[in-house]
Amino acid sequence: MFLQRSAFAAARRAAVSPIIKRSITNSFVRREAAPASSSNAGKIKKFEEIKDETDLIGPGAAVATVPTDLEQATGLERFEILGKMQGIDVFDMKPLDASRKGTLENPIIVKSAGDEQYAGCTGYPADSHVTIWLTMSRDRPIERCPECGNVLKMDYVGPTEDPHAHDSHGHDAHGDGHHNYEEPKNFADFVRPEYR
Repeated sequence: MFLQRSAFAAARRAAVSPIIKRSITNSFVRREAAPASSSNAGKIKKFEEIKDETDLIGPGAAVATVPTDLEQATGLERFEILGKMQGIDVFDMKPLDASRKGTLENPIIVKSAGDEQYAGCTGYPADSHVTIWLTMSRDRPIERCPECGNVLKMDYVGPTEDPHAHDSHGHDAHGDGHHNYEEPKNFADFVRPEYR
C-alpha cells in the first residue's frame, strides 16, 4: 500500500506533456489606417500659428503609444497648454492687486470675458477676514465688499456681440441682453444719491 501511494504521488509531480504542441492563437490581418486628411496630422503648431478652431486639434499619438497632454488636448485646453509652453498666461490667472484697498475713484480692476465675474475679497490688508465672494456683471460692474469696503470693478474684455443670441443679429429677442431677467435689489438700491 505504501508503494502504491508513493507511485501515485510521483505521477502527480511528473511534468505532464501537453496534447497539443502549439498553442492556439487568433490570427488577423492588420490594416493600415488611412492617412489623415487634416493639415494638422503629425504637426504641433506653435501659439503664434493658431488662427482658428481647427488649429486647436492635436495630432494625436503615434501608433501603439500613450498620448501626452499636448498630443491629445483640444480646444481651450490646447490653447492654454500652447500658451504656457511659451510663457503666455492666456487666461490672465495672476492674483488681483492686494497691495492697496480699492475705492470708488480707484477700484481694483477685474478683467472678464463673460457677462458675469466672481471675485473673492479677503480684506485689506490681505487675509484680514474670511473670503467673501462678490458678483460683478456688465450691468453692475462695480461691487463693494460688505466687510472691509474694498471696491472691485469688472472690465469686460469679451466679444461685443452675444454668440448665443436667439435672433440672427447677435441680440436677444427683447433687446435688453438678459432675456427679461430683473436683477434682485439690495441695500445699495435704497441709498439716497447724495450719500453714494
